[in-house]
Amino acid sequence: MATRQEHPAVAALRKSGAQKVKVAVSDIDGILRGKLLHVDKFLGAAEPHPRGGFGFCDVVFGWDSHDQCYDNTQVTGWQHGFPDALARLDLDTARTVPWDGQVPFFLGEFVNADGTPYPVCPRQTLKRVLQRARKLGFEVMAGVEFEWFNFAETPATWAAKQGVDPTTLTPGMFGYSLLRMGDSREFFNALMDEMLAFRVPIEGLHTETGPGVYEAAIAFSEALEAADRAILFKTGTKEIGKRFGIMPSFMAKWSQRFPGCSGHIHQSLTDKDGDGKRNLFFDDKSKRRMSRLFESYLAGQVACLMEFAPMFWPTVNSYKRLVDGFWAPVKPTWGLDNRTASFRVIAGSPKSTRLETRCPGADINPYLAMAAVVAAGMHGVEKGLKLTAPPITGTNQGAEGIPRAPRSLLRTTHAFKESAIARDWLGDTFVDHFAATRYWEHRQWQDAVTDWELKRYFEII
Repeated sequence: MATRQEHPAVAALRKSGAQKVKVAVSDIDGILRGKLLHVDKFLGAAEPHPRGGFGFCDVVFGWDSHDQCYDNTQVTGWQHGFPDALARLDLDTARTVPWDGQVPFFLGEFVNADGTPYPVCPRQTLKRVLQRARKLGFEVMAGVEFEWFNFAETPATWAAKQGVDPTTLTPGMFGYSLLRMGDSREFFNALMDEMLAFRVPIEGLHTETGPGVYEAAIAFSEALEAADRAILFKTGTKEIGKRFGIMPSFMAKWSQRFPGCSGHIHQSLTDKDGDGKRNLFFDDKSKRRMSRLFESYLAGQVACLMEFAPMFWPTVNSYKRLVDGFWAPVKPTWGLDNRTASFRVIAGSPKSTRLETRCPGADINPYLAMAAVVAAGMHGVEKGLKLTAPPITGTNQGAEGIPRAPRSLLRTTHAFKESAIARDWLGDTFVDHFAATRYWEHRQWQDAVTDWELKRYFEII
């Protein structure tokens, strides 16, 4: 009988002598939930299917970002008793954590007892979308950029301030500033060096316009790997920041005075059955150097933006970013190398031609935002959609007759829940569950009494 060959990551782990392993999964909000496993427990979980996996409480899909349990979901909830779901490790995600003693680390995802994908698992949702793209003959390549603010705070100092008036890492508005990079040189260099060692390579890192704002462009890769890198980047940045007394925030809009924070997603398609190197978005014979495939993919995103909107703008705060004149696109527009459009076409060389979807905020769950852009684009490809509007020019010139995005999570969640396209690509169970979580999120805000209300009404009314 032939001996089953062990996965290289497992073999390397055995050889390393490590006694513990860190594992993590994504919840609905894109927060990594994880634990440390004894190496023996990990080796059991790493067994090949169908024996592999370990129990992980399904409450990670039944509560919000502050561990408050939803009262309106069906897949999980108090009515089911929050049992263990089966978490299965993706051994190809193996890496070590440079800022945590080189502890081995793996990402996981959830499956049902019969091995089928767990319907509301964000990573599985993206994988289902990518699998359908492959059936159409395409491999999706992607890269994510994040903007985020950094504060000279710790959890303790922030709690003491009761969520008011955080101290920014640096003052003033200095985009692309070498001077401001020097104010936190050790943190800046640690991000570049330790993320690379963590298999999350950063192509570019610079200050952005705003006090204490940075922007990072994560290296392009296959779409699932790009989403893995994006979620690991957000968590890793926060963990590295702790070492320097810095609190990074990927909140979409923390202050009315400053621009918000984006999570741009770059995409292109390659031929699944080819060598994977040919960019199918490029056409040298086209006036715009855009292939018909590219145009259909773009047309799908333009047409479907509002139906997938809660996956780009998942929080109440997301909609505070959608303000005219603050860089964030507010309409489903496209343009040629135009940063005021929601969809920026970068059509140059065969290597660089791509679509940049600029509307998502930094508060995205990377798996869900990636699933949304790919599903919308591939819907356009499947249906052979054509661009019906010309590209905008200048500052939204040509977009005068296009309705702007809704300004509330409630309105976009209604559209998402009623979307036949979202249900086609993401599945009824996911759509109903995610919509319920967004309704819950809106209700938490609706019930809250804010400092704005106290300042406006407390004395004068």
